[in-house]
Amino acid sequence: MHVGNICRSPMAEAVLAHTIKERGLADRFTVDSAGTSGWHIGELPDARSVACCRRHNVPVDHKARQVTVDDFHRFDYIFCMDESNLHNLMRMKPANAHAVVKLFGDYDPKGERIIEDPYYGGDDSFEHNFQQVTRCSIAFLESLGL
Repeated sequence: MHVGNICRSPMAEAVLAHTIKERGLADRFTVDSAGTSGWHIGELPDARSVACCRRHNVPVDHKARQVTVDDFHRFDYIFCMDESNLHNLMRMKPANAHAVVKLFGDYDPKGERIIEDPYYGGDDSFEHNFQQVTRCSIAFLESLGL
């Protein structure tokens, strides 16, 4: 599987940033997304991810990039969508990095821990992802008391 930062994570980035902004917390967070592989670097998100977000009035402003070692020092949290990415990120994480690395789905109140890649699915797959990352975004902020 090639995880190139064009479907799930840009959608999660957009939804989390939108949720943060709606709560008046934009000055307290930096939200970004990156893939664990170099596929699609510099490309815009999948048009279906963008269309799904737009249907929900969530703006998307992203170009694909790959995770860097610096990300583990720059960010407090690094979320991933599935176990494969979690494994890859944990192997990359420097011993002295402070970032918490975990599944974004760990915050899903419905218990859907894995956010499946919608790339080969239809619009319903993207909508399902949107609903998952929306639940996770809200629950993550609530876990911080926000």
